[in-house]
Amino acid sequence: MISKFQPASSAFVWIWLPNETTPIVAGRIKERDGKCVFEYSTNYRHHPKAIALSPFELPLQEAVFVPQGMNVVHSCLRDAEPDAWGRRLIDHQYGLFGAHELDYMLLSGTNRIGGIDFQSSSETYCPRDNTDVTLNELLLMTDYIEKNKPLPKELEPALLHGTSIGGARPKALIRDKETGKEYIAKFSLSTDRYNLIKAEYIAMQLAKIVGISVPAVHLKTILGKDVLFIERFDRILHEGQITRKLMLSALSLLGLNELEARYASYSDFAAVIRKSFLHSREELKELYRRLAFNVLIGNTDDHARNHSAFWDGQHLRLTPAYDLLPQMRSGFEATQAMAIEGIEGNLSKLKNILSVCEHFQLTQAVARSLMDEMIEAIRIHWPLVCDEAGLSRLERQRLWEQAVFNPFCFQGF
Repeated sequence: MISKFQPASSAFVWIWLPNETTPIVAGRIKERDGKCVFEYSTNYRHHPKAIALSPFELPLQEAVFVPQGMNVVHSCLRDAEPDAWGRRLIDHQYGLFGAHELDYMLLSGTNRIGGIDFQSSSETYCPRDNTDVTLNELLLMTDYIEKNKPLPKELEPALLHGTSIGGARPKALIRDKETGKEYIAKFSLSTDRYNLIKAEYIAMQLAKIVGISVPAVHLKTILGKDVLFIERFDRILHEGQITRKLMLSALSLLGLNELEARYASYSDFAAVIRKSFLHSREELKELYRRLAFNVLIGNTDDHARNHSAFWDGQHLRLTPAYDLLPQMRSGFEATQAMAIEGIEGNLSKLKNILSVCEHFQLTQAVARSLMDEMIEAIRIHWPLVCDEAGLSRLERQRLWEQAVFNPFCFQGF
């Protein structure tokens, strides 16, 4: 049964300021001529701890901010909205199919990525997804959505836990009652051509081994299905209470939206890091390591929303890496989702990324040494991590040299 729905014309943005455990109102979004304009509240601008929602798009000043170019909503606010999977859940429940951005803000769960939320009220903060749900319920909900079946009323709380998170694949936000830690749980689909859950687990473990900053991950089997648990890095547990960390995607740092994502490049992101990040030299090396790792494992879904930075009002720094997934390819040649702009354009080759190492303040000798070390570490630990994940021999054969260490990436290196 489709739930009743009243279209929204405005929404209030609530923010968790650094180290605070309760949110306050930062400002208001209004629909104007098809765009979501934003204005900070007077009280917030005068708050002694107030910070800009984005130092680039929404500086902390008195103004009515209108999204520029093709943006309907400011990219830093869009970062906190649901993506394809969350919108699919909302469309399924409300029959919207192409709702306005404000509707997706207010119909999605409130335990969203980063440190902001959207509410219809400026007086009272009301969490919409504070009902505990089980993993079994989340898996059942996913099954109903996948089969396009009406969702039973008892599973509606489970749906809310999956609406407030980005990405195109099924996932949900959960909390461990015993430890207080929060996790992103990722689920498989019946249409998956290979075991994406185990493949992502393996990639995350290999990333940790080669020195990339990644969150802790756990692999479990529930109701006969593999589930990947990723510890959230945008939450801090302090004396039994949770504070949230503000995050900005590379897409928003570059001032782009989804339709313009193809214009995002590693070189442009590196330029932002050089100019605006704390400890920029170390951050540039980390980004370059991630680029090389993506090429080596065949992760071609490294678009600009899959890179993010923490923002505390004064400094930017990279978040841990996430969404590292080897992508099976039908052909030999591959390109990265975020442009490399090397001597061979966007081709997913070590030779190509070696040609842009100067953008990351690395010499060719240092960059080559970094990649050689990664290649050796992946080669040594691949069978061990596959054993840990319980990946079958056939599944290993399919991933190896079709995604991970595809011969194309070594051409000319």
